[in-house]
Amino acid sequence: MTWTDRLAELGIELPGVAAPLAAYVPAVRTGSHVYTAGQLPFVSGELEATGKVGAEVSPEEAKKYARTSILNALAAVDSVVGIDNVVRVVKVVGFVASAEGFTGQPAVINGASELLGEIFGEAGIHARSAVGVSELPIGAPVEIELIVEVK
Repeated sequence: MTWTDRLAELGIELPGVAAPLAAYVPAVRTGSHVYTAGQLPFVSGELEATGKVGAEVSPEEAKKYARTSILNALAAVDSVVGIDNVVRVVKVVGFVASAEGFTGQPAVINGASELLGEIFGEAGIHARSAVGVSELPIGAPVEIELIVEVK
């Protein structure tokens, strides 16, 4: 079974690649790895939400936005090498725009990590950072970076 088959089995369609907001590309391959730029929770070119988690955005909503962001990261990987060339997920870095006192960043980024596990199984187990920040670009509640090993 290919990763494309697995996505279809899960009823997941990768979105189009989100347009960069500044002077960068969505993903770059070097050797056997693809590194993505930070991906925001864009759906059809629109940010799903703005605000800080623990204030305007609930942790449950933010977990959903992390899932959207990782799908955008996978779309960026797909645009460079094709999703079926992914060997394993290496690392996820998640940034959470956090209200003062909010410390649930790991649970929010689980939205991305759990989806990677659903798609890639054992090959989706990865190292990870979940970081609380005061602000993210254009007011996004979540931003995700992804590193994958490829054929």
